Parts: sequence; C-alpha cells; structure tokens
Amino acid sequence: MYRKTYALIDEDKLKNNIKEIKEKYNNYDYYIGVVKNNAYQHGVKVVNSLIEGGVNYLAVSSLEEAIDVRKYNRNIPVLCLEVIDLEFIFDCINNNVTITVESFEYLEKLNKIKLDFPVKIHLKLNTGMNRLGISETKEVDKCFELIKKNKNLVLEGIYTHFATSGISDKYYDDQMNTFMKLTKNIDLNEIPIVHLGRSLTLVNHDKLDFVNGIRLGIIMYGFAQSIKKDNTLRGKLRNLKRKQLIKKYNISKTYLSNDLNLNTAFSLYSTVMSIKKVKNKEFVGYGAKFFAEKDIKVAVIPIGYADGVTINYKNVFIKNKKYPIIADSMDMLMVKIDNSVKVGDKVEIFGENITIKEVCQANNCNSYRLFNMISNRVPRVYKKGKEQVEIKY
Repeated sequence: MYRKTYALIDEDKLKNNIKEIKEKYNNYDYYIGVVKNNAYQHGVKVVNSLIEGGVNYLAVSSLEEAIDVRKYNRNIPVLCLEVIDLEFIFDCINNNVTITVESFEYLEKLNKIKLDFPVKIHLKLNTGMNRLGISETKEVDKCFELIKKNKNLVLEGIYTHFATSGISDKYYDDQMNTFMKLTKNIDLNEIPIVHLGRSLTLVNHDKLDFVNGIRLGIIMYGFAQSIKKDNTLRGKLRNLKRKQLIKKYNISKTYLSNDLNLNTAFSLYSTVMSIKKVKNKEFVGYGAKFFAEKDIKVAVIPIGYADGVTINYKNVFIKNKKYPIIADSMDMLMVKIDNSVKVGDKVEIFGENITIKEVCQANNCNSYRLFNMISNRVPRVYKKGKEQVEIKY
C-alpha cells in the first residue's frame, strides 16, 4: 500500500469461527454465509475461507455482488436476497445465481420468459418486517401452483427475516405465527431449504423443527451475540422488566448467553506520516476547534472520514499507549502525542489494543455499521497461514 493505511483480515480466524459455530449449532443442513457489501467490508476474497470452515451456501444483496463472488468461486450456490430485474435473468442463469421471488406479480413475469435452462428460486415471505416478501396466504398458494406448472422454475427454498431478537418482545413469536399462517397450505418438507433465522436468532432461540437452514451474518465475523450479565442497578431493572414482558406476552424460551469462542478477523492500521509542534494558544484542525493550552506535539495519520474513521473514534494506539484524536479531516487524523512517538511508527485504529466493541461504543453504533463505514479505498491485506496478500479495491 502506498500510504501505509490498511485493514488486516485474518482468514484463519474466519474459518475457525465457522467451525466453532457448526460445532455448537450442528443441527442445520445449510449454513448460508451472508457476504453482502463486500463481505461486511472484509472483502469477497474471504469466501473460500468461509467455505473451508463449513459454509455451504452464500447470500448477497445484488447481482453485482453475486458476480463478484464468482471471481473467487464458481461452484458455491449464491442466493441474491434482493429482487433482480428480470431483464438480467439470463445473467443469473449463466452465473448460477439463485433469485428471490417476493411477489406473485414478479413470478408471473418470470413465468412468461422463455427459459432454456432452470432457474433456482427462493420464495420470500413478509411476516412483519414489511420490507420484501409475500404477505397473503392466497398469494403464496398461487405462487406454488404456478411454479408446479413450469419445469424450469425450481423452488429450492423459502424464507423470511426476523425484525427483532425476540428476547424481550413478542414480535419474533408473532412473525413465526405469521409464517405458519402464510404456509398453512404447503408441505414445507417438500422444499429443500427452509431458512428463517440469522445470527441473533441462531443463538437466542431453539432451532425450529421444520427449518434446515440458517443465515450467518455478523456472527461469522467474530461476534457471538452474547449479552453479559449486568449487576448494576440499571442492569437489574432491565432484567426485571424483561421478565415481566416474558410473562405478560408469553414469550417463547430464549437464551441470553452462549459459549461460542469467536474471534474478530478485521483490524485497522495506519502510520505516523508527520509530526508537528503546536505552540501554546494555537489551534489544530478545521474550524479551529482544538485549542492548545500548552506546547504540544501532534502526529498526522493518513486516514480520515473518507475511509470511515473520524474524531469519534477518540483514541489510537501507538507504541503500547493510547493517544487522543484531537481533529479529523477527509484524509487525515491529528493526534496529540508525546516525545516517544516518531514518524513511521505503526498506528492501530482498532485491533488487539483498541477493540471493535470499544470503537462501536465511542461511535454509538453497532459492529454492522462500523465495518460498513470502512471504505473500499482502504487496501485489504489478507493473512492466511504464513501468507499475506494485499488487494486494493
């Protein structure tokens, strides 16, 4: 990399995460790895490591992403979770992409296309998320009848998406009841893949008997989704309220913790590009927002909000010590340092010493948003065994 700013992706950790998940939750047939948005910005190169760990299906959000996956693996089945414009149906067939059908109207249009080869379909049901999916039992039935009449429409799967974790609300149970209502006239055992859950519901709920697939998202990347016991007064009050809600709404059995041993594979680094002496009563950065109350030294780090890193990160780690970020810009951070820091020193933005959880708390966001904030202009360096490979996006 030219500016010595990069994300380090440990593929061995990703592979071991999948193995750990499958060992602890071993009663599914299909482990669907969600690799949308460049595999949560880890980079689609990691798909083969995920497959080596035990993922046997992939899911993306668009046809562009599916075709990107095909650069690294031609054989793994890939489901597009969003609706694909039917003018590109032959691109789906040529790239072995499974499509989502979320309405009878869409299916009718697909049925009218002369298909020379089969196209795999997963039927999406709307059980309460109100984003995509069929919302009426009659429409579900009509879809099944139409699919039966066309030998080139292969119903491989059916799925929905849960809006909440369901640990202190009844919405998970409501959505489950809605799914059963929508499919009441269907033998779900005749459908090869039934997948409803995601990372959070995997660890919070027991597996449903008729489900044989699980979509793995953030959990693959090292987040076990456990809720630690909080013995503070606030934590005790929250737990008491949760128990009251469970009793009031008859919420099904849930789990707050698990024994998954997962590791985050994504760490972010830069370097000290320049050091400036700032005198007492001088300002630093845009808007002259930082005022030096004494003579200080400021390190300039070549990473900024165009890369997804802002002053909200609060600190960086250099030579066994945290240093405060005092100003940011599109391409650079300014950090208040001491005399031990030198030009060329390695800077950890997050990793072993500044955890992703710590950065999420500082930014008031979750890990989903954090990963997706790190832009593609940051090169990814992939570590697998003893090899390291750099990919620029």
